[in-house]
Amino acid sequence: MDQNKLARQMGLLTLTATGICSMFGASIYIVPFMIQRNVPGIAQWVLPAFALAAVPAILAAFAYAILSSAMPRAGGSYIYVSRGLNPYLGFIASFSQWFGLSIVIGVIAYVIVPFMRDVFLGVGWVNVAEILENGIWRVGIALSLIWIFVGINIRGIDTYEKALLPMMYIMILLASIVIIAGLVFDQNSFLQGLIERDGRSFIPLANANFDWKIFLSAAALMFSSFIGFDSIAQAGGEAKNPSKNLPRAILIAILGVGIFYFLFAASVYRIVPWSFIAEESLFKDITAPGLLIYVLPGYLGVAILLGAVIALINDLPAMLLSVSRLMFAWSRDGIFPKRVENIHPKFQTPYVALIVAGLISSIGVLGSHFASDFFLGIDIMVTSMLINFILMSLTLLYIPKVNSKIHAEIKIFKNRKLQIAIASTGLLLLLVFLVMHTYKDLSKDLDAWYFHSTYVWIIVIVIASIIYFIKWRQLKNTGTNLYHHFKKLPKE
Repeated sequence: MDQNKLARQMGLLTLTATGICSMFGASIYIVPFMIQRNVPGIAQWVLPAFALAAVPAILAAFAYAILSSAMPRAGGSYIYVSRGLNPYLGFIASFSQWFGLSIVIGVIAYVIVPFMRDVFLGVGWVNVAEILENGIWRVGIALSLIWIFVGINIRGIDTYEKALLPMMYIMILLASIVIIAGLVFDQNSFLQGLIERDGRSFIPLANANFDWKIFLSAAALMFSSFIGFDSIAQAGGEAKNPSKNLPRAILIAILGVGIFYFLFAASVYRIVPWSFIAEESLFKDITAPGLLIYVLPGYLGVAILLGAVIALINDLPAMLLSVSRLMFAWSRDGIFPKRVENIHPKFQTPYVALIVAGLISSIGVLGSHFASDFFLGIDIMVTSMLINFILMSLTLLYIPKVNSKIHAEIKIFKNRKLQIAIASTGLLLLLVFLVMHTYKDLSKDLDAWYFHSTYVWIIVIVIASIIYFIKWRQLKNTGTNLYHHFKKLPKE
């Protein structure tokens, strides 16, 4: 076995699980409910906004699937744009994606601890729960989780599968309790439970007026719930039968998780009045398990909380795999320090890239702690991924002109009219989302400029551009024919 390349050991199940576990976490348990605070006035329009957010995400997934069938390499999104559109755009887009996802890994690790606290409260371990309220413990546990999964990823695909797959089955099973609850309980059940448990009554508000600006802003933010399937593309260098399994895994993940998401959020909003969620979100962070304690028996509430903990934990190994493979691809292409492409001699994993991913994600933990608002990290990720998906759509539009040889290698949805329809419709919707998301961010009244995700993203792009042009010049000085270098796929 060649020790200088990644081993193709990931089958369809593991690839699909990578996408599912990257998507299934904070996006389902927190975002559809905390959206009431982050986008005031969305009111009862959360589910339609959720459905609208799914449309460009699904179109982007189709673009990814099409391009992955022709370019099955590690660091998929970078490879697709650099070979099918422009190498500079490929690098800066994937660099901002890498930065956004790395920070969100830290955000997710930080958010896990309050869920763990609530599990301990649910089983009566009050003293342990109180310890987890301490900031040092919260940061320490979050950092420990990141580095545990860095270690698991370094040990190879077999260890990765053994950690990922069992947790995926358990989290889906436990999350299904919420969907079933939506069939059993309604708002009357909730209001009665609120009186019995807290001794308080609540009168739901009438439906709010519809506002397009608010609606589109919410949809743009909820778009983050569907980000994660692209991690499958980043693992392209380790996929078995990649031309078939990569697009299949991408489409199974986005469609399966999208349907599950909608049923989950719809169940919660069927039981809990939107006005109650909006009011509570102003004073504290709220989650699906916390909202359903008023209707479910205690043991089922604990089960949902445990499912949330497992889902959030399961985000970490899949997302670490994704961001490390981006760095590996840059390094192998010569536009990032060469040491980052080093592969572990025993486990055949890019261990240096994984360690760097762990360091950046650790910064995300510290940033979440000191900023006291995990939505900043999500906003940064949304901006990054909207840009990335826009460039993916442009790549699908222009690849026949830019690189006809690779375009001829596309294995699925070969009809050019269909490709154009997917890319152009996705591009239009993604641009609308980007404009609304940027407007919402810049119009916020915040304490400091660095709490605006747009400004942070611009700084990241400037840093990426500096790195790119330094490495470009170095490559040019070696006598490399850069035109041909970026027209062919990198070696495996």
